[in-house]
This record gives sequence, C-alpha cells and structure tokens, in this order.
Amino acid sequence: MWKPIVCLARALLLASLCSGEAAPGGPRNVVVDWTDAALQGIRDSNLGAPVAGRALAVVETCMYDAWAAYDAKAVGTELHGALRRPRSERTDANKREAISFAAFEALGDVLPVDNGSVYRPLLARLGYNADTRSRDIETPEGVAHVACAAVLEYRHHDGSNQLGDLAAGAYADWTRYTPLNLPLYVTAGAASASNIEHWQPLTYVDAEGNLETQRFAGAQWPQVAPFALKSGDQFRSLIRRYGPASKDSRQFREQAEELIRLSAGLTGRQKAITEYWEDGAHTDQPPGHWARFAEYVSRRDKHSIDDDVKMFFALSNAMLDAGIAAWDAKRAFDSVRPITAIRVLYKGQTIRAWGGPGKGTVEMDGSHWLPYQPPTRPTPPFPEFVSGHSTYSAAAAEILLLATGSDRFGNSETIAPGSSRFEPKLTPAEPVTLRWSTFTEAADEAGLSRRYGGIHFKAADLAGRIAGRVVAFEAWKKASAYFDGTAPASNLSAANLTARQ
Repeated sequence: MWKPIVCLARALLLASLCSGEAAPGGPRNVVVDWTDAALQGIRDSNLGAPVAGRALAVVETCMYDAWAAYDAKAVGTELHGALRRPRSERTDANKREAISFAAFEALGDVLPVDNGSVYRPLLARLGYNADTRSRDIETPEGVAHVACAAVLEYRHHDGSNQLGDLAAGAYADWTRYTPLNLPLYVTAGAASASNIEHWQPLTYVDAEGNLETQRFAGAQWPQVAPFALKSGDQFRSLIRRYGPASKDSRQFREQAEELIRLSAGLTGRQKAITEYWEDGAHTDQPPGHWARFAEYVSRRDKHSIDDDVKMFFALSNAMLDAGIAAWDAKRAFDSVRPITAIRVLYKGQTIRAWGGPGKGTVEMDGSHWLPYQPPTRPTPPFPEFVSGHSTYSAAAAEILLLATGSDRFGNSETIAPGSSRFEPKLTPAEPVTLRWSTFTEAADEAGLSRRYGGIHFKAADLAGRIAGRVVAFEAWKKASAYFDGTAPASNLSAANLTARQ
C-alpha cells in the first residue's frame, strides 16, 4: 500500500526540480566550514545519535534563519520575515557574516566543548571578531544574534532536556523509563530474560576497563519537539505493520536464524561494511556521516551559499525528525536485541557463528553468541526496533535526492587492509572499496550493515528505511515552505523583535 504512495510522492516532488550534470571539485563555502566545525564538536562531545542529530539541526537552523534575512522570499523558523533586510544589503558578504556569527553562537550553546581550537580560529580566519556581541539588526552580526537567540530559546524547552532542568544532568531521561528485564552480563555467556520480547540492558567491561551497565539512551526522545512531524508517533502505525516479531510467531525464530547464518558466513567485505557504517563513539554519528556526504555533494555540484544553507537546513532537520520517529518506535515497542533473543533461544544448542576478534567462525553454545562488534561496546544502549541507522540514512538519502533533483551520488570509500577496529591488523585481508552510485544504494547499505553486525533484525532495518523516507517527505515540504516564504509565522512575531535586540 505504502510503496506506490512513496513512489508517487517522490515523482511529484522531483517534477518540480531541475537537475544538471555537475563537475566535481567546487570550492568550499562558509556553510560547509561551519558544518565541519559542528562535526568536530560532535566527535569531541562523544554524543549519541539523537543528541548529535539535534545539535546539528540547531546549528544549521541558526545559520538558515540568519541567512533568510538576506533573501527576497525565504522566512526564518522563529521570527519569520521580521528580520528581512532591504535589497541593497542582500549580498554574499552579508550572508557569510550572518551565517558565521549564527553558527558560532549556536555551537557555543549546543556543542560547548571547544577549547578555543576550532570555533574561534575559524571565525577569525573568516575575518570576524569573536568578542563582539552586536544586537543591532542593521548589521549581519546583530541579525545573526537575534535570529539564533530565538532558535535557541525554542530548543532549550523542546523536551530534549539539554539544560538538565527536567532531570539531573544534560539530556537526562525525565520520563522514568524502567527496563522490563534485568541486565545481561555479556562475558558470562548468560542467557536469561523474563520478557524475551523486550529490551534487556547489557553489563560489560568498557574500553576504559570499567564495568558498564546500559541505560536507555534517549528514552525521552519521543517527546522532543519535531521539525515537520506532528508528533513522534505520527508514523508509528505504519512502522507497526513491519514488526517487531512476536515471541510466539515463526518470524521470531527465523529472524534469529538469519543473523546466525550471517554471522557464520561473514566476509571481509561484509565486515568492512559493518565497521564503515558503525558511527559509534567519538565519530560524526549517523547524522554527521550524511552531513559529510552532503559536503561531497556541495563540492560535486559547485554549490553557492544559498544552495548549501538550504540543503543542510533541510537535511539536518529531516534527521532530527528521523531520530524522533525512530526513538518513538524504540520506546513504544521496547523490543529485544539479537544478543538476548539468540542467547535465550539457542541456549544449550550448538551453533556456528563468529567467535570473537580473530577467531573466525566457530562452534559454540548459543548462549555465547556475540554480534560482530567490539567487546567493549557490544550493542547500542537502547531497544532494537526500529533501526536508527536505517531511519537516518533513508531520510538523508531522500533529502539529498530531492535537493539535487537526482538520486545520483557517485561516491566511494576504500577500506585499507588490516584497518579494522574490531579485528585489528586482520580485517580486511585486502583493500575493500565501497561504491554508491545512488543515495538510495548508500542508505540501503547502511541499514544492511546493522544486520551484518548482529545489531538489528531484518524487520527493523526495512521498517526504518520506510520510516526515514516518509519523514523526509514531511521535512522537505516544511523546509520548502520556509524557502518560498509560505510557511506560517510561529508564535514569535515582529512585535517580539524589539525585546530580542
């Protein structure tokens, strides 16, 4: 039922866009510069995917709202058209300055880890003074300050708990989620869960040698205010059609059997795919990974400032909503991870599977099964259904398709021999080149990587791909309304502007 609708929506949106053959190697602009700075902040902050996606969306929205003041039609998300500058001021120089000060202010709020090594030097390199704080909207810096302050005020109270005022600590869960199962001690070969359909936290020794017991990271995320969705559960009924499998169903055991077979037959290429898309600790995370791809598109298509501020705005806010929709499903279904299901189902039975770093495929008791992941981070700290990677990637791929007018990607990445973090110096045995002719192909590979890694069942991957695409359509419609000036004004109006100066 939904596939024709998705295809029709894609066709209608593409019909309104034009695409052209692009030459690679276009110059960078300040939007890419500041996106790079945000990604460095995400890596340094070691944020999880939902928080990283929100932080990126806040930064890109502040840049967009400041830029919109210098466009003839576009309106901002918070102050609408109240900051509109006269035609004589709508220059690239003013846009660059407004974007830069907006990004600098946003980064200091949502990614305040910079010790002066990234944000301030970038602002200085671009020719601006970090110590000025103009609120005069006759200047680009003042426009940036007022526009960004409005975005930050809204996002400080969006349910994410960034300020830690709803529960102890920034981004702490204020919804009081409690798991239905006691923790599973990974290295003990344990296999017990009183509620096998539901998520079980893991206890393991982390990379610093500490005993770690998981908590649901982002349990409050379904309550975060979305960009374009009506609410986090808007597509829950659609997602429900694809899973998760009931413990009494044939599919419950079949999905476990599929992952055991994948584990036993893992190739060097499949392992490389798993690790390339992992996006774990101290990385860009899935939203940042796709922002990197967007930077490639910017260079490939020789984007202007206007092109990029709109593309990154739509992309980041689609991924914000993708995270909210995915975490709504994770919270609502609270579904079991493969490590619990397989260990319980196959306890006392001999299976063939990956035996751990450097061990290859071995025979083992099913209660000792491991995903293809580092032992210090065996499975992400939240329920299984749906796949966040699949949802983020499908949403991002659709936005890039819609923004460029084509699914053509043409990117690649070569994985060096022995570069594995999971099996150092062993995997892959020879170079592996990952090539993606289309954005969709890259997104599908990202989803499949989580099945190779033993992180997700097939249903969670496929449902995430569908969720991501429908989220992207909503985000693109909303972003397009801001671009052409038809979006309705928010609760903040021109009457409030004076108080913000």
